[in-house]
Amino acid sequence: MFNILVVEDDAKLRQLFCTVLTRNGYRAVPAGGGEEALAVLDKEYIDLIICDIMMPRMDGYELTQTLRDNNQQLPILMVTARENFADKQRGFLVGIDDYMVKPINVNEMILRVGALLRRAKIISERKIEWGGTVLDYDALTVIQRHESILLPQKEFYLLYKMISYPNKIFTKQQLMDEIWGMDSESDEHTVVVHINRLRERFKESTDFEIVTVRGLGYKAVKLG
Repeated sequence: MFNILVVEDDAKLRQLFCTVLTRNGYRAVPAGGGEEALAVLDKEYIDLIICDIMMPRMDGYELTQTLRDNNQQLPILMVTARENFADKQRGFLVGIDDYMVKPINVNEMILRVGALLRRAKIISERKIEWGGTVLDYDALTVIQRHESILLPQKEFYLLYKMISYPNKIFTKQQLMDEIWGMDSESDEHTVVVHINRLRERFKESTDFEIVTVRGLGYKAVKLG
């Protein structure tokens, strides 16, 4: 069972979030503010934090900054009534992972919590399991049907990136910037070449395929 710390100074909202989380199979741990949240974290293991911004004594920004400064990388979902870009930008700059604006759709909140927990598991284990396919980041290896395939570094990173975000469309420029770096002298044709190599290698895969979205880019799609 995952432990979710709910940091919210509004008692009714805090109780609502905790109730919804509990009904969805999580263990909800309430905290009325940032300082109380730090006290909880000193005592027990927490998998994810749902945190308000506007709280007395220590707000959500300060709490996030404190955790990141102490190298605590657990996912943080910030929930707030503030919806302007500057507030969202500040949140991401201090280290939050996701952002929701009040009033909150609690069903959407549960979906976001699940996605953040899955992402955190992928990052900590540095492996992705997709059907019968396993991508091992540290070994640059794809395992399918008990066969281990060692990929060239850029090919592996390209595949790992797309499979980490299934159905998300990446432009050639996005992939170029993230995999080769923004200072790379290579052009977008390099991405096309690597995509074609991956398609050839995994043309018989029954777990995934790389789809071209005309005029936009590429996405990884789960099969079966």
